[in-house]
Amino acid sequence: MTLVVVPVRYPLSKHSKRTLQKGLEVAREREAALTVLHVNLYQNGRKVTRMDLKSEVEGTFGSLENTRYVVRTGFLVEESILDEVAAEGADVVVVGHKQVGRLRRVFRRLMDEPDIEGFLRRHLDCEIITVEGARA
Repeated sequence: MTLVVVPVRYPLSKHSKRTLQKGLEVAREREAALTVLHVNLYQNGRKVTRMDLKSEVEGTFGSLENTRYVVRTGFLVEESILDEVAAEGADVVVVGHKQVGRLRRVFRRLMDEPDIEGFLRRHLDCEIITVEGARA
């Protein structure tokens, strides 16, 4: 089955809601499973639980079928996203345009690879869908 991964902030920001909405549309169109991912940063000391994430998402979008809620902990949001994508063998990752910029910076620091989509395609065989920011 196809798997769509959508990284989000907690609580859901305006941008995270738009990104998740797009992820839901993609999952429905492709009859795919959905993973909603949040990353707790070690340095922030805040611990969001899977139940926190699920309650927040379902409070906004209602009950979602075939959806898994994952909370990872790490030093870099971007690295944790890549770990989840690789570990789960995701087919599609839906990210906000701001996240794409952050991923590019991490790639430049780690491996001189500014082409995130190309990197993921070569190494993870994954499609990236970028969602533009919410309009004011």
